[in-house]
Amino acid sequence: MKKFIQTVKNIWSIEELRSKILVTLGLILVYRVGTQIVLPGINPHLLEAAKANNKGGGMLGLFDMFAGGAFTQASILALGIMPYISASIFMQLMTILVPQLQKVQKEGESGRKKINQWTRYLTVLVTVFQAGAYVAYLNSPGYAEAIIADYKPFFFPSTLIVLTAGTLFVMWIGEKIQDKGLGNGTSIIIMVGILARLPQAIIQEFGAKQAKAGGGLLIFLIETALLIAIIMGLIILIQGVRKVPVNYAKQIIGNRQFGGARQFLPLKVNSAGVMPIIFAQAIMFLPTLFSFTNLDSAKGIVRIFNDHSNVWYMIIYAVMVIGFTFLYTALIFNPKQMGEDLKRNNGFIPGVKPGQPTADYIGAIMDRITLPGAIFLALVGILPGFAQRLGVTQGFSTFFGGTSLLIMVGVVLDTLQQIETHLLMRQYDGLMKGGRLQGRQATTTAASY
Repeated sequence: MKKFIQTVKNIWSIEELRSKILVTLGLILVYRVGTQIVLPGINPHLLEAAKANNKGGGMLGLFDMFAGGAFTQASILALGIMPYISASIFMQLMTILVPQLQKVQKEGESGRKKINQWTRYLTVLVTVFQAGAYVAYLNSPGYAEAIIADYKPFFFPSTLIVLTAGTLFVMWIGEKIQDKGLGNGTSIIIMVGILARLPQAIIQEFGAKQAKAGGGLLIFLIETALLIAIIMGLIILIQGVRKVPVNYAKQIIGNRQFGGARQFLPLKVNSAGVMPIIFAQAIMFLPTLFSFTNLDSAKGIVRIFNDHSNVWYMIIYAVMVIGFTFLYTALIFNPKQMGEDLKRNNGFIPGVKPGQPTADYIGAIMDRITLPGAIFLALVGILPGFAQRLGVTQGFSTFFGGTSLLIMVGVVLDTLQQIETHLLMRQYDGLMKGGRLQGRQATTTAASY
């Protein structure tokens, strides 16, 4: 405890780091206040019935989770950062698939600025489309009764403008956190939205267990212990790497010798991150689009795809996550480029010839470590369904895995790493014993991959 207090003092004593933390907290506060402001034309007193009618499943539940509850709150920031995420994912895939965009990306800082600007324009288009769909959603039973009758003629255009402006404002907050705050702004906003639901979910779960006769508190403690164990396993998945040994040939320039050191090429077990789960959830939601406003009367495949605890849903979902993990890893991971970079820098893997044999060797290793990573990622994706089947409330079960837990753990680790970097640069001890976060890469490579 004493070391922790001293670490907090060290963090607060660094003026630059203190300023970044305060800016980040201030912008997060502004965002959270905005999520509580209801759209013009909606009676906030009639929203409780609309919330009760909302099932919180499928992609609608994912939207609400990312927006920190603003989606069901009918807030001016109801769409949150999701349109920007959709646009960013699309542009990221296009830069991989379209050669012209690849050339722009390789132009350096100017190319990055062009792609960012195009992403912003695409965000406006996506936001307008999603805002129109959201207005249709607000006209469904429950929310329709909350719309003020005299305002209905103006409701569609005003909501379209307000939601578009709200998403652009959230995007601006994310960029300001990125520039002047701490951590990745978009990821921080998503994490805050997810964490905003955690206290209520814990209270609901605790109340549900207390209502049961005998043993309710013990079950709640067991659930909490399991959640901690899942988080620890997820940290291992996110930080897990396979270190491939790399040697660099000795070079004598003048009277000095360069190279000759043995280093490592870190290959991540889960290179795809959270993207396979997001893609799988998006596709699994498509069958429910036909009847998302009246799921109670839905039957057959629509009912299956809307029930996260359904056995067939979990099987199909797990298979899709594994497939998307291999697909996305193949898109972003280029072993041939790695082999060429190693050869150019006079590096080689012991026992493997430079060039194409090195690329084949790296690709084979990546395939072997991606399979267990994909299986573990699929297991994380379906854990909320298992938790729900075992009696955990729907709100609390979402924190047992899936997108929410992956994003939270990933963002927290990334933020802690940045804080640790500031501490180590000023010769303070790191956040963990030994001055380095457990599981962090201890060695560096000559080239960045």
